[in-house]
Amino acid sequence: MQSEKILSVASSSKSTVPKSKKKQNVIDRERAILNILAKIDRSKEVDLCYVLDCSMGSYIAAAKKCILQVTEHIKNTNPCIKVRIGFCGYRDYRDNPKIEIFDFTNSFEKFQQNLAKVTAIGGGDAPEDVFGGLNSAITRLSWNDCTRVLLHIGDCPPHGRRFTNLLDDYPNGDPNGLTAESVLEKMKSEKILYFFGKITEYTDEMIRIFHSIIGDFPVFDLEGGDPTQLINKFIKATTSSIISSVSLASTIGSRVGDVYSSRQKIFTDPKVPDWSTLSSQTGEILNYHILKSLDELKDQRFFGKEKLYTRKFSFKIAPRLFSTGVEKRAYFATSAINRPSETMVMKKYIQIISDDIFKKYLEAIEISAVANYLSKKFNLIAKTKKISPVNFLRAKLVRLIINNRTNYYILEEELCGAEFKRFNTNSGIITLSRPTLEAFSHFTYEHTKGYLVVCDLQGIELKDQFLLTDPAIHCADNSRFGHTNLGQEGIARCFLANHKCNEICKKLGLELVSN
Repeated sequence: MQSEKILSVASSSKSTVPKSKKKQNVIDRERAILNILAKIDRSKEVDLCYVLDCSMGSYIAAAKKCILQVTEHIKNTNPCIKVRIGFCGYRDYRDNPKIEIFDFTNSFEKFQQNLAKVTAIGGGDAPEDVFGGLNSAITRLSWNDCTRVLLHIGDCPPHGRRFTNLLDDYPNGDPNGLTAESVLEKMKSEKILYFFGKITEYTDEMIRIFHSIIGDFPVFDLEGGDPTQLINKFIKATTSSIISSVSLASTIGSRVGDVYSSRQKIFTDPKVPDWSTLSSQTGEILNYHILKSLDELKDQRFFGKEKLYTRKFSFKIAPRLFSTGVEKRAYFATSAINRPSETMVMKKYIQIISDDIFKKYLEAIEISAVANYLSKKFNLIAKTKKISPVNFLRAKLVRLIINNRTNYYILEEELCGAEFKRFNTNSGIITLSRPTLEAFSHFTYEHTKGYLVVCDLQGIELKDQFLLTDPAIHCADNSRFGHTNLGQEGIARCFLANHKCNEICKKLGLELVSN
């Protein structure tokens, strides 16, 4: 086993920041947090517009019938989200009316009454005035400055040989001059997130072209069936569109303009490389010792640079990333000495707007250490209550020199054996409801006596445990845990305001959270 040593830190590295500067830093951070929270609050207000091909009577009926169930689901899982619903129905150029618009309303009874007026008519050739419908939804509805969602549902493509070989009265495309590029770029500039409900394969080429213009977007299977099945599909598509859009907008936070760029596909290679073809590299692993008490958790001195231990690390890393997120890119790796067949993951931050890159990576392993400590405390109680344990991968820091430049990575075991899922976000949105995980976040708040809450829970769900990675922490001390820590206000507005105590909270004897 390679020897471990305490990382030496020169005395000059100790903080010499004047008190006045520290005070100003605190004030600046509090202002930044309030600004981020204001944008997050705005992201939880949603304008959802259905854009429907009005030749499909069963789909109009499904949209009308599903909306109350959708709002009930949102209210039960994410009461902080407020939704307005609008509608744009389109037909073909010769139909009358060609376009039907119902502006946004928060009265779902009114929305249902409006849809009851829509008559399913159509005929002639197969393509429809898709661009007229989308353009009307973008330009004629009164969109608020909030999360904007457009759920387009259709069974036929737009006019033009570019999109279809079906019988087409307008083979040269839209007679009004609208194009996929002009309409979708307008949608993108208005920060309206696009989702599509697919009914037939006739729209496959349209989907491919749309992807090439605005990047990736979700496509839901809305192929018919019995009415109940169709309504259930509508409910799933609608709730997924709302939750994923709010999650995306609130995660991006102050960078709302990046909503569409975050959907752009980045080339990834999901295959583990042939390690025998790659040369090994040598660096060092740095980490903190395992926390033993709540006092250590709250004491920043425990996480000083002088407390790090280090050991040599020889490894191989894949030349191409296999996955990417909002903040990090992930590469397969393996030890060049110990168990070389074991696959690990090395993560690198995409962009760090800071002069202190080292600090950013230290924050990541500090968050990991705290989450691991609290999960062990949770699991001790959970075991006696027959509640599934919650475990976190233990993150380590890798440092190495390449071409005279210091490089850093986060090192973890590989998550495998199940689909990777995101269960909630640091903005408080529950993306996939799991009572055990919501109770775990509640436990971290109560166990630390309101000092912090562990959130942004993501990973895999196995039969006997949740295995998670890359959490975030909101903490009363907003100088810790990086820019995703939104302080005391983050605890109040991103966790307490949206948490609903469940049966697991009751089993654990946690104090009821009042919203």
